Amino acid sequence: QVQLVESGGGLVQAGGSLRLSCAASGRTFSSGAMGWFRQAPGKERQLVATITWNSGRTFYDDSVKGRFTISRDYAKYTVYLQMNNLKPEDTAVYYCAQGANVRQYDAWGQGTQVTVSS
Repeated sequence: QVQLVESGGGLVQAGGSLRLSCAASGRTFSSGAMGWFRQAPGKERQLVATITWNSGRTFYDDSVKGRFTISRDYAKYTVYLQMNNLKPEDTAVYYCAQGANVRQYDAWGQGTQVTVSS
């Protein structure tokens, strides 16, 4: 079983930047995918970005394209989300997930709060 721990959230002003990290432990994996999701109060969970573990192929939701970058450190089993030019609408709890592919996730982190003030 894979355990995931996110870090790096916080409070930032609009236009600022944050870098989220998600460290995986437990069962090792050499394939599959990892992703970042977010959930704002009163809203459904939203896919933000995904990365395939082997190839590093990435996908972004249109709302974050050009501002967010997902990356991974293969050796450290860690995935990152660099968030630039943050907007108040980016405020949410951000979760990382790991699974067999970009559409199927079965391990989730506990979430980290990101708050962007205007």
